[in-house]
Amino acid sequence: MPNRITTQDIADALGVSRNTVSKAINNSGILSEATRQKVIEKAKEMGYRQFSWITTSSPNIRTSETHEKKAGLQEKKIILLSSCFLNDSHFSSPLLDKFKSEIAKAGYTMQLELLSDEDIKNKTLPIQFNRDQVAGIICFEIFDPEYAYMLCDQNIPILFVDTPVLSPAKPLNADRLYMENQTGLGAIIQSLVNKGKKTFGFVGEIHHCQSFMERYLTFRNTLELAGYPADLQYSLTAHHSDPSRRSGVDYRVYLSEQIEKMNQLPEVFICANDFVAFDLINVLHSRGYCVPGDVLVAGFDDSPESKLISPNLTSVHIHTQIMGFSAADLILSRIDNPFLNYRTVYTETTPVWRESTDTD
Repeated sequence: MPNRITTQDIADALGVSRNTVSKAINNSGILSEATRQKVIEKAKEMGYRQFSWITTSSPNIRTSETHEKKAGLQEKKIILLSSCFLNDSHFSSPLLDKFKSEIAKAGYTMQLELLSDEDIKNKTLPIQFNRDQVAGIICFEIFDPEYAYMLCDQNIPILFVDTPVLSPAKPLNADRLYMENQTGLGAIIQSLVNKGKKTFGFVGEIHHCQSFMERYLTFRNTLELAGYPADLQYSLTAHHSDPSRRSGVDYRVYLSEQIEKMNQLPEVFICANDFVAFDLINVLHSRGYCVPGDVLVAGFDDSPESKLISPNLTSVHIHTQIMGFSAADLILSRIDNPFLNYRTVYTETTPVWRESTDTD
């Protein structure tokens, strides 16, 4: 073994990527707590000494002064609950890096807990959930309304980053953080109207989450105010209860079937997010249509892939750093002041123009 242990040595010993080791050692990115601890223990065993962070379950690694001063809260964690794995393509990845750095200043660590289908069906918390060590909960991709309401009944400070589609008759008793779903998307639609486009379709399961619904409403409202009421014959907004979706039919198959039924395409498709747009572009290409030659396509999220797909995708950029800062501020202030009125915060988004809506 070499005298100086590197992250690659640890990665080779565990059979994982060097990026995974780096995330665990630097407490950055998104890893399960089990993976993080496995990497930390192997690093200590091999004599690695260049740690830059600590959780209380990892002794012998230096603790930040701020954390030491947070008397009585060394064991307190903010739990990230999610119904799916949040990979580097998800908008939450850079958001959570900023979130973790901000809560660390207040003496808290973050622990990821993935929800199983059974957890959501039975409205139960993960088996590893230790209430005595939980200072607060931040939720991503939790779009089952009844599960969300159950979490709100736990009497634990909680923040939802996006939510299920909300009913005015049954509000969600929690703080909520969203990206701003109106201005950036509305600017793209209005600009295309100004360039003479008159027929638009919206693509995406609008009951998937509150943000998808708000983007759809922005789509309809912007066209209505421009004097072009949305023609729903061009919109593909299947609800999860639609038989074709419930049976597990691949989303691209659904899109292909619906495109085939159209007598003609609209001039523009506005998609609920980039990944819906990628599926749509794939289907359009497979059916012999050209983007942007035959139809323009725009997405939302400004994901890394939006710059790589051909054509590059027009999208709406989410400012994840300010979302991460806002998320930390909301959950920490809720922990310190549990009786505050519930707050809903939107952070700025910006349209990004690329080839997929090129009208020249």
